[in-house]
Amino acid sequence: MRPTTEQERKRRRRRRRTIVIVIYTAIAVGLAWFFESQATTTIIFVRHAERASVPADDPGLSEAGKQRVAELTRQLKDADVVAGIDAIYSTPFRRTQETVQPIADALDLPINTYDPSDTEAVLERILKAHKGKIILVVAHSDTVPVLIANLGASKKVPPIHEDEYDNIYIISIPWFGKTKTIRLRFGEPFVPRLDE
Repeated sequence: MRPTTEQERKRRRRRRRTIVIVIYTAIAVGLAWFFESQATTTIIFVRHAERASVPADDPGLSEAGKQRVAELTRQLKDADVVAGIDAIYSTPFRRTQETVQPIADALDLPINTYDPSDTEAVLERILKAHKGKIILVVAHSDTVPVLIANLGASKKVPPIHEDEYDNIYIISIPWFGKTKTIRLRFGEPFVPRLDE
């Protein structure tokens, strides 16, 4: 009779251990899922590169713009050492499309087109579809500051000069805490003219 009782105790202990392991595993998986789903979203904003002077209605890029795009592509194709940029958004204009196409080609990503007059809609779309991802948005001198401000990031983004093309704004949106803005420069630096 005693061996049976000892065997039952061992079975109960094994069962309890198994239950504890299953519970801890479920908690670990649940926490991993929660933190992954609440990860920081990063949006990189750039203005299109230098545009050509013709055609006036929808110009492409100038030679200087093409050189800037080559540098931007070099900078952004390995933006994150683990995964890189997950999505690309651009307005439908030729200059923005030509700015982002080499990056899209290098990363094998489609270009999502958005309406530059509806900054709130594109941000809502980005935040809903790409939570916890890295997104590149190519915009215009008048819309980059508005997009950044609409995210609740810095409202002190200075106006972008008509000839200023060298800014990269990186907006970090954590699942908890304050949204942060970092401004970097790339390519040929902007030098304001003295006569202005």
